[in-house]
Amino acid sequence: MMNFTYYLPTRILFGAGMLNELHAQKLPGKKALIVTTIGKSIKKYGYLDRVEEQLAKAGVSTVLFDKILPNPVKKHVMEGAALAKKEGCDFIVGLGGGSSIDSAKSIALMATNEGDYWDYIAGGSGKARIPENRPLPVVAITTTAGTGTEADPWTVVTKEETSEKIGFGYDGTFPALSIVDPELMATVPPFLTACQGFDALFHSTEGYIARCANPVSEALSLKAIELIGKHLPTAVNDGKNMAAREGMAVANTISGMVESLSSCLSEHSLEHALSAYHPDLPHGAGLIMISQAYYTHFARTHACDAKLIDMARALGKENASHPVDFVAALAELQAACGVDNLKMSDYGIRRKDLPKMAKNARDTMGDLFLLDPAPLTEADCIAIYEQSYR
Repeated sequence: MMNFTYYLPTRILFGAGMLNELHAQKLPGKKALIVTTIGKSIKKYGYLDRVEEQLAKAGVSTVLFDKILPNPVKKHVMEGAALAKKEGCDFIVGLGGGSSIDSAKSIALMATNEGDYWDYIAGGSGKARIPENRPLPVVAITTTAGTGTEADPWTVVTKEETSEKIGFGYDGTFPALSIVDPELMATVPPFLTACQGFDALFHSTEGYIARCANPVSEALSLKAIELIGKHLPTAVNDGKNMAAREGMAVANTISGMVESLSSCLSEHSLEHALSAYHPDLPHGAGLIMISQAYYTHFARTHACDAKLIDMARALGKENASHPVDFVAALAELQAACGVDNLKMSDYGIRRKDLPKMAKNARDTMGDLFLLDPAPLTEADCIAIYEQSYR
């Protein structure tokens, strides 16, 4: 028997120059909190000015909250929500990459609900409280091709005190409106382009082999994998190539749709444990580090052979006939993007701490392990870390 739910309520404006259409949209209020990162690029390249101009043109006043870190933390969610309440904001604008938009969703939740953000987290030390009030509406304006968060309800935040990096989301945290303008992505540097691109890839590969995959998510997964295999090396090596940026932008948005219809797997749980303890580690880089060992493990279980072969072919290995062909295709893509020699040790990760991180992965985001195509034990997790360690 096949059962699945299809629900994607976000209006998405896609294409070069689409940011210029923001003012013409039906916006959910007259005052917005703009949430963006602590970095300088959003201001340096004029994206913040353009968004503020578009909102002003629509008769919307704005307040800026620009403290978000590359790996968002609970402290800033609570600060942003307090500011939104104080200023009487009607909606939240997430401007930037996944960290900004994820934070916007979490801030939107806490702007209308009482208590601490971790009260609503299911997993780890969270209390799994059900929100009483619907979050403020969110407008997502993505400047990266990585998380797909513009097309899904998910947000990932770290509780600093306990090093718990856990995802959250439900129907109320889907963006109301998302703008995906590839022109805003041309300034992302090569290494981050690669990290973000592989994050999008793994959303689709995990979603494809997940036990909850369905025909709609599977079709979207394979299309995203195909587009990433075709466009990511060019986007990394020639960031001004707009055809490649457009290809990656649409692949990323599709990967978000996959996340809405299927799910991430334990690969993301394992990475979240790495970057929870080492927040300077880009999420995509952590995924790259463990990916070959992770997919080799499932190739050896023979739990999803046909799907691994499908993914190898989608990445460009047209004659793929064995599940490990996907691992080979993955290695070739990483080499083409210059990220085949990443080292955990370069980010301060110590081999002796790997068992602690394996336990953290299972304690904080253990539910994702239930969707793996075959059981993954704590010993298996440690082995994947060990095989990936350099």
